[in-house]
Formats: sequence, C-alpha cells, structure tokens
Amino acid sequence: MNALIDILASAGLWAAVLRIATPLILGTLGALLSERSGVLNLGIEGIMTFGAMIGWLAVYNGADLWTGLLIAALGGAVFGFLHSVLTVTLGLSQHVSGLGVTLFASSFAYYVFRLMVPVTGTPPTIEPFKPIDILGLSSLPFLGPAFFTQTAPTYVAIVLAVVLAYLISRTPIGLAIRMTGENPHAAEAQGINPMAIRYGAVIAGSALMGVGGAFLTLSAFNSFFPTMVQGRGWICIALVVFASWRPERALFGALLFAFFDAFQLRLQTVLSGVVPYQIFLMIPYLLSIAALAAMARRARVPQALMQPYRRGER
Repeated sequence: MNALIDILASAGLWAAVLRIATPLILGTLGALLSERSGVLNLGIEGIMTFGAMIGWLAVYNGADLWTGLLIAALGGAVFGFLHSVLTVTLGLSQHVSGLGVTLFASSFAYYVFRLMVPVTGTPPTIEPFKPIDILGLSSLPFLGPAFFTQTAPTYVAIVLAVVLAYLISRTPIGLAIRMTGENPHAAEAQGINPMAIRYGAVIAGSALMGVGGAFLTLSAFNSFFPTMVQGRGWICIALVVFASWRPERALFGALLFAFFDAFQLRLQTVLSGVVPYQIFLMIPYLLSIAALAAMARRARVPQALMQPYRRGER
C-alpha cells in the first residue's frame, strides 16, 4: 500500500502522464473533428505513422523542429485529402477507405524511410524538443517537475483542445460542422456546403493526427521506427466515443488513459517477479475498455456519421 502511495505522490508519474497523453490528445482531436462533420477516419494509425516519419526525416535533413511538425501536419493533410476524395466525393465506404489509408500510409512511411536513410546498426537520431520553463514555474515544489517540465508541443496540444472545444460549441464554423454531422441536407438548406465542410474537417483533423505522430519522434523520442505508434491511433478512435464527441472530454480521456499507462509502468518495478509483466501491459487497455463501456451508453453519435452525402438526395 505504501508503495502505491509513493507512486501516486511521485512528480515523475504526473510528468509522464502529460508526456504519454500528448499524441493521444492530438490524434483524438483530429478524429473528433472529422467525425463531428460525419466522416469516420480509420486512417489515423497510418497517418500518425507517416507524420512521425516525415517530421523526423525533415529534421534529420536539416529542418528545425517546428518546421518538422508543420511538414508532419502537411503530410497528414495530404492523406486526409485522399480519404475525403474517396468518402466525400465518391461516397465509398468510410471503413474500407480508412483502413486502406492506414495500410498505405504505414507502408509508404517505411518505404520512404528506408529509401532516404541508410541502414545502420544503430538507428540515426536527432536533437528533439527540450522541456521549457514557463515563467519559472518548473521550480515550484512538486507542481514544477510534475506539470511544468514538458516540451512545447505538449502545451500546444492542451491549448488546441481548449480552442477546438470553443470553436465547435461557440462559433459559426463549429455550428456548420455540427449541422453537417447531424443533417447535411438541413445544413445545405441554410446555405452551408456540406462537402466543403467535410473536406475541411477531415483534412484539418488529419493534420492534427500527423502532428500527434510527429510528437513521438520529435519530442518523446529522437528516432523513428515503423511500429512506434503501437496502436495509439485505435485508442484515439475509442477515446472519441468515450468523450461523446466533445473536445474537453477528449482531453480528459487521453489523460486518463495516459495515467493508466504511466501507473502500470511504475507498478511493474514494485511487483517485478511477483506478477507477470504482461498483466501490467493489459491494465491500461482493460481499464479503458471498462471506462469506454460505461461512457458509450450515454454517448450521442452524430446522426450523419458514416452516411455519404449526395447533393439533392434525401
């Protein structure tokens, strides 16, 4: 019991929670934005992988870190455009298109990486983002090392969650996105172009996914390997449901999953040799499934989600 209290009272645990949550926040916001417009984007896993690769590759070849994030966003946006063409313009299955994008983006990322980076015994590395001290807050007892020793993309992700929550619930463009996701024909009757809204939401959401992937190579780590996303994209899809398609809840859901993950890593050191480590690896996913099951009962799905829109049809 004392060991559990020591873990919870550790500033390192809470610092790790924010770090682990960052790519989940960005990916979940991207998926949520797309789904609020009525388009399910299962390409997220591949888009995050490609963003991780292309952002790292840009920095490896001399670009600065922020340019690397921008290039990752552009790479994600390109795949978002491809998904939009297939699902919004052509009206194809959003499930099939998204899975196709994931397979294509993941494979293409590995191909480009092997084409551009020589094969060596030790993976090449870059100089990643460094933690920043905001107004000297990192020197505060406990709070400083726990919450104010993060890299800049982490703070940007949290701010984006707040901005997106305001945009969707309080602005005309947010109303247009919500109307398109609920009833695109009613939105069209109000002078809104549902196809343009869906294109914009999917492309912008995919750009956020790309940045989420790039965080892994430009901040959390300093190199790229093809399997580094490790299912985070699928977790983001589940977190959207957990959040009931609301950005503020998405932020909480990402932090909750990150807490489970960070906690189990530290719990392994306490109970090493007593409990198989595979049990600890399952803990965050089992708890997330339980939380998802509890929240999904009350979740209100956008009514036009996964329904293709064709102008003039009812």
